[in-house]
Order: sequence, then C-alpha cells, then structure tokens
Amino acid sequence: MSLQLKQISKTVGAHTHIYPTDVELQPGMLNTLLGTTLSGKTTLMQLMAGLDAPSTGEIWFNGKNVTHVPVQKRNVSMVYQQFINYPMMNVFDNIASPLRVARYQAADIKQRVGDVAELLRISELLDRKPSELSGGQQQRCAMARALVKESDLILLDEPLANLDFKLREELRDELPRLLSERDCVAVYATTEPTEAVLLGGCAAAMHEGRIAQFGPTSDIYRRPQSLISAQVFSEPPINVAEVEHRDGWVHLSDSVSWAAQGEAAGLKNGRYTFAIRPHHVSPSAQGVGVPIDAVVEVAELSGSESVIHFSAFERPWISQSHGVHPYRAGEHVKMFAQVEHGFYFDTAGALVAA
Repeated sequence: MSLQLKQISKTVGAHTHIYPTDVELQPGMLNTLLGTTLSGKTTLMQLMAGLDAPSTGEIWFNGKNVTHVPVQKRNVSMVYQQFINYPMMNVFDNIASPLRVARYQAADIKQRVGDVAELLRISELLDRKPSELSGGQQQRCAMARALVKESDLILLDEPLANLDFKLREELRDELPRLLSERDCVAVYATTEPTEAVLLGGCAAAMHEGRIAQFGPTSDIYRRPQSLISAQVFSEPPINVAEVEHRDGWVHLSDSVSWAAQGEAAGLKNGRYTFAIRPHHVSPSAQGVGVPIDAVVEVAELSGSESVIHFSAFERPWISQSHGVHPYRAGEHVKMFAQVEHGFYFDTAGALVAA
C-alpha cells in the first residue's frame, strides 16, 4: 500500500498554492509534513483526501488512480487542529459513528471505542456531550473518532496543538507505535521541527507550496540538502551568514576565521552561505568554539534554558543554551560558535559541505 502524488499542483486564480509535486508515502510509519503556516501543508492534505481537486497531476493509492474519486468513496480519516464533533451525541457515540456507518457489530464497537478512549485518556468522559468538555478533551474525542476507524489513509493536521503539554508528550510517543501497527498511510502536519524529529518516520520539509526535501526525518535534520530545508528544520531559526573560503580557511569577517574541517576542507575558493543552529552557539560562560563579538538584543529565559538574540557583523544571530544567562539589551558579550557543526551552501542554496 502506498500513496503517490504525481506532478500534483493546485492553483486558485493567479495564486499557486501547491507547485508540481512528486512524492510517495509508505505505510507503517508517520509521514510528517513540516512547514510554517501557509507553506501548503493543509492544502496538500486536502488533495490527498479528495476534499479538493488538483489543478494538474494524479493521485494514486495502492496502485489505483483515485484522482477523481470523491472523498465519500475513499476510506479516509482526518483530524484538524480545530476539533469537530457532533454536538447532539455523547463522546461514545461521536467516536462510534464511523463504525456504525460501516455496520460493525455492537460488541466490536464497544471494544474498539473502549480501547481508543483509554489510549487518549477519555474513558471517563464517554457519557458526556461535547459542550461539557474542555477544548483539549474535545480534540481527543475527534482524534479518537479518526483512529477508531480502519482507514486506508489517516490525515492528522496539527492534531496536538490544543492539548496540554503532558498529553502531547504521551501521544507523540504513542502515535508512531499505534500507526505502525496499522495497514494504512498516515500523514501528520506540524509547524514544529522538534515535534517532527520526535515523531521520527519520514518527513517532507515544505516551503511556499513546495517540498524542499523528503526522506527519513533524522536524515533531513542531520544533513539538509538545501538552505531552505535547514531553515524549515530549525527552531529557533538557524543562523545564516555569508563566508569566504580561501586556501583551507573560512573567513566570516576580517577578524573571525577558522580552519576548514571535514567536507569543508575540500571546498573550492569562493563565497558560500554558512548556517549553524542556535544550540551550537553558546554564551561565553561555556567557552567552546570560535569567538564572536556580540551585542545582545533580547535574552529569553525559560526554566534552565536561555535563548539570546544578538547582533554580529550587522546580522541577527540566536544562541540557545542550557543555563540561565540574564544578559541586558545592549550588553557587549562574546559568543562561541561550534563551527564544526555548521553547513555550507552554494549561491543557489544547495548543500556543498557539512
């Protein structure tokens, strides 16, 4: 079983929402669509589901062309960020509704609803109406209704966004295992790179209606093939600067340079874009890496972590590190970049060294 998009595109008037896209999604794992709001994730899911018709291209499912098959004739479940429940039904009946439509036996319905309700921690809520639930509880009810059905395609559009932190963590751990046990294609949309990495499986880095890179999530994170992929897979935003490679040395400025290492040692002389994630840029207290003179703009403290926005070489930079570093705006400090963890991209934005 697989879901193939063949040169799928979507235009509305003069606006292109999805550019021609080829991708094949496999069962037994989560296929994550990662990108910012308006990157095209929801539109692509609606095309997959048959809720919207593509402007060009074909959709093949399990070897059959389903491009023009209406959603009512597809075995699809979808959960949106904003929960949708039947207000006149209690939670049990909401969850059971697709099973009753499919004419499951009462005993089987009871068993399936009970199992998925336990997974989503709503067993004690089965007799309540949606109006008696909190927003997070209503979202869990909507998720349960999608998961209880033996769908060929399960689409989850930021389904954990309205849940509390603890439940989000639990479901991030549980969902990949649960979906791997089903003979279905599962697609999960998120704006959070950390969530994509935690979910594992495969991922599509989406940007402005295009898939910049698709493959195993860990591979894209460790080795983004383009600057766009690196930017999509970084939160806080990845630091980017123009550098020049000359005879084995990388020059960030007249006063800051380092010896090229690893793949970077083989670069031709010329100009490149250097990118390094914020957690590889540390305050001076940690003292590891290439020193950079910085001017603090904002210091954000969260528990035992510090996120420091600073300027250097007339560019904005971000440091993310453990420990509390209560710097003041305008303060001159030293930051240290662990450049061996950086990426080098050519003028077209393609990876040339990591």
